[in-house]
Amino acid sequence: MSKKVLVATEKPFAKDAVAAIKKIGGEAGYEIVLLENYTDRNDLLKAVADADAMIIRSDIVNAEVIAAANQLKIVVRAGAGYDNIDLAASKERGIVAMNTPGQNSNAVAEAVFGIMLNLARRNYSGKSGTELRGKKLGLHAYGYVGRAVNAIAKGFGMEVFAYDPFVDKDKMKAEGVNPVDSVEALYTTCDYISLHIPKTKETLNSINYDLLSKTKKGATLINSAREEVIDEPSLLKIFEERKDFFYGADVAPKCREELSQKYPDRCFFTAKKLGAQTEEANNNAGIAAIKQIINFLEKGDTTFQVNK
Repeated sequence: MSKKVLVATEKPFAKDAVAAIKKIGGEAGYEIVLLENYTDRNDLLKAVADADAMIIRSDIVNAEVIAAANQLKIVVRAGAGYDNIDLAASKERGIVAMNTPGQNSNAVAEAVFGIMLNLARRNYSGKSGTELRGKKLGLHAYGYVGRAVNAIAKGFGMEVFAYDPFVDKDKMKAEGVNPVDSVEALYTTCDYISLHIPKTKETLNSINYDLLSKTKKGATLINSAREEVIDEPSLLKIFEERKDFFYGADVAPKCREELSQKYPDRCFFTAKKLGAQTEEANNNAGIAAIKQIINFLEKGDTTFQVNK
């Protein structure tokens, strides 16, 4: 009997990505079952009951889903972030959880510069803006996306700094990045700061007033990471106190309407989370997910496991 791979995507993959997943999975002898655009949670619970593997995007795989998955062996989040998977529950059941790091990095990096340019040009309102060339760009975390942002920044003629205690400083220097010793140093030094930290217990609300108040005059903060890393009362306070502060995100805060109404030239938010929403990123992440599933089930490859 062929193994069943459930592709459970409330926000479906692009058609080409689905076709690639079906082709690669089918050639390996796997049955690919789609659950797209579902609105009833029970549909997911029923579909996962006999799945051997599952591919998700922003879909929530919590303890309830894990409990309903009678024969699930692996779940792959097609993307970098994996806070939508209950890692403890999956580990307890012996289910391997993975992400697909690096597959949407360029898409997110390009989105960062789209937001950055909008704010630099005051949302193209007709008012005089500023240029990116010669400005200092700070990367708060230097992972796959941070590296992609660094590569693009070189073309804009920006000087790049980064804070990431988990990345070797010599490696940063070799890639033309100036490492800093503290997050405070990053925020006091740079004209633009791009957030790439994950959502964890340690990072929740970590971008607070104390940190934001240290930013230099005219500073711009870009958030393509997670909404929850920003402390919203602090964000509102800094906007009120500092007429020179700018903020843009594709993970808009709950106070987006208030900010947009009060400070239309100093903030920019995408309609929804769009950083990785490109055909190329869709294909890359989907193909990586099905290949990782096959490599795990056939060879025991746990390279990208996140719940060890």
